[in-house]
Amino acid sequence: MLHSHDRDHGQAHGHGHIHGSASPHPPQAVPWSILRMALVARLGTALAASAGLWAAVLLAMR
Repeated sequence: MLHSHDRDHGQAHGHGHIHGSASPHPPQAVPWSILRMALVARLGTALAASAGLWAAVLLAMR
């Protein structure tokens, strides 16, 4: 059984958005991936995210 979504998922193909009801959406390419980042970049991102979260906690406790 096939179904179609009324919502647009940002796909610009002419045959509409139809897939099987039991199958998930097909994978889409992402502009960036944490798995493709270098180790130093991953650590820097984790450190920046941690600092941001700690800043939010400390601001909330103020």
